Amino acid sequence: MLCEAMCGLAVTVQDGKATRIEGDRADPFSRGHVCPKAVALEDIRLDPDRVREPCVRGPGVDDGWRAVDWPGALDAAAGSLASVVKAHGRDAVAVYLGNPMAHNGQALLGAGVLLGVLRTKMRFSATSADQLPHMLVALEMFGHQALISVPDVDRSQFFLCIGANPLVSNGSIMTAPGIERRLKDLRARGGRLVVVDPRRTETARMADEHHFIRPGTDALLLLAMVRTLFEEKRVSLGRLGVSTRGLAELESAAAPFSPERVADHTGIPADVTRRLARELAAASSGVVYGRVGVCQQEFGGLAAWLVVVVNALTGNLDRAGGAMFTTPAVDLVRLGALLGQRGTFGRYHSPVRGLPEFGGELPVACLAEEIEAGNIRALVTIAGNPVASVPNGTRLAGALGKLDAMVSLDIYRNETTRHARVLLPTSFGLEREHFDLLLQAVAVRNVTRWSPALFEPPPGVRDDWAILTDLACAVASRLPGAHLASVAARAARALGAARVFDAALRAGPHRLSVRQLKQHPHGMDLGPLEPRLPANLHTSDRRIHLAPPRFLADLPRLSASMDASPREVGLLLVGRRHLRSNNSWMHNSQRLVKGREACTLLMHPTDATARGLATGTSVRLRSRVGEVTVPLEVSDEIAPGVVSLPHGWGHARQGVELRVARERAGASINDVTDEARVDALSGNAAFSGTPVVVERV
Repeated sequence: MLCEAMCGLAVTVQDGKATRIEGDRADPFSRGHVCPKAVALEDIRLDPDRVREPCVRGPGVDDGWRAVDWPGALDAAAGSLASVVKAHGRDAVAVYLGNPMAHNGQALLGAGVLLGVLRTKMRFSATSADQLPHMLVALEMFGHQALISVPDVDRSQFFLCIGANPLVSNGSIMTAPGIERRLKDLRARGGRLVVVDPRRTETARMADEHHFIRPGTDALLLLAMVRTLFEEKRVSLGRLGVSTRGLAELESAAAPFSPERVADHTGIPADVTRRLARELAAASSGVVYGRVGVCQQEFGGLAAWLVVVVNALTGNLDRAGGAMFTTPAVDLVRLGALLGQRGTFGRYHSPVRGLPEFGGELPVACLAEEIEAGNIRALVTIAGNPVASVPNGTRLAGALGKLDAMVSLDIYRNETTRHARVLLPTSFGLEREHFDLLLQAVAVRNVTRWSPALFEPPPGVRDDWAILTDLACAVASRLPGAHLASVAARAARALGAARVFDAALRAGPHRLSVRQLKQHPHGMDLGPLEPRLPANLHTSDRRIHLAPPRFLADLPRLSASMDASPREVGLLLVGRRHLRSNNSWMHNSQRLVKGREACTLLMHPTDATARGLATGTSVRLRSRVGEVTVPLEVSDEIAPGVVSLPHGWGHARQGVELRVARERAGASINDVTDEARVDALSGNAAFSGTPVVVERV
């Protein structure tokens, strides 16, 4: 419901309230694990700032909100969207899907119905601010964008973690509740945990060793490891050797990137790079895991590709203890293949900057410029707060004020939805039936669960499925030539989300049903991950493509990046997250934000001393696109030359109706990240490594 951990919850209900929320010890997957965010579910449900009835307002951001009934709200929303389509074409309407969509199967299905009616190319989501490189790698190497490998952490003996902090995220594209326990178990059985990160994260503190790395150089480190494996004849593809292609091309591509050549740029000595490659190759089972830090950089596509390459070259791809693929209750890979939807890349490009489409979506880094150019006249946001989560949020906030129409589905008036003309309030958390459609597909074990709704939504609130299908029907009825889309939307509305889930479960590899899942309220353990290749490959030749031409063609850009001396770059900004924070939308819970200041800028002592700064100093953090003021925290947990600001803060903007969050507003890192910085290969936003200046206020 909240994050990728999928923790089972035991909820005590009395007099219409959840009086106790704790981890479900009978859940076979999470085994009682729970974090502070789950305990705060009731805070959000009962939050007095939560939107509890549909609202409309005038065109100015200062215009007041007016409550309306649902027919009036849907009429206003559909009418404004249809008017833009009639005047400017379908692509004048854009849709943004936020991160919470990944945790809400109802919303995912309902959004598909609405998109089927709108048929716009201007689709955006949190994907291109997060994991797009992983999906591009899956498409290019395995033939399907959803065929993403996850660490089999419960059986691994060597875990190399790059640009990730699973102790806080509980796994990210690695659903692993209780990951601290799992990593302790790894070490207890004689395994090793190594972390490579610009910050000594919570995960790094418990690791056997941690190495600082300069932001944006993960691809260089991994290429040097690849060269070492070839040079020392440690490549062993195992049983997948006969199912691969491109080995010779890969060896040739890695040859120029010796550990000695890249050391000055990564900050990791050559002997350490070689040792890590040797230890991974020698381990009885091992895995390289890279996440947000790997993706959110200018070479995110290359870095994500090389993570999979190193796993393959050491024989750890698709084997126990390595990088494996799930067999989920609903097999999205198989369903997509049956429908001919394996994924697309570069079919069309954004009009202004020419950034490539992926999976029917354009990179979110270009959203503001397309609005400013007049290419987007209307916007629908679903469970998203892009002003707080995409680069240069200040520019996007200004662009939103220029739209002819904006419709938002959300529970709050936040930094983004304050610009909407129509705000449609949705159910939340314990108020709706829940099935993890996406996250079960990236779990470290094959599991499934159906969670019942424990409360009725407030009287003026509806479930996402009902809102989105009703809105789709209302828009279709207003568009000429949309008869078939209208029929399909009405059929979906009548069918209901639960019946769609049931059909998908029955068609899945385990042949389950919603009824069966309801008979197992603690969830079902479907067994450990099993080898799925080469049978599950979807490339045209049914082989793993180790050296896709797109990635090879991007290597000269990486090589050219080493022309500049690291000392000439100055300070580089990276993000971070906290266990008590969930992007931008749980800061209105007092229990989660109380205590010491969370939104601080981390700086290494040598950098602070050189600038005459100390902990508690108010500093100005400045980049090409903007500046924010934050308190400084001097710490040796951050690498020299790097500063870190947490993601999701900055709630002081006019029109934000979040009283608790405004009291602890903090500063938005995305007021200084740069929308011009993207991974040129994938189009993913390059948040990490933004050049900045820090000075005393």
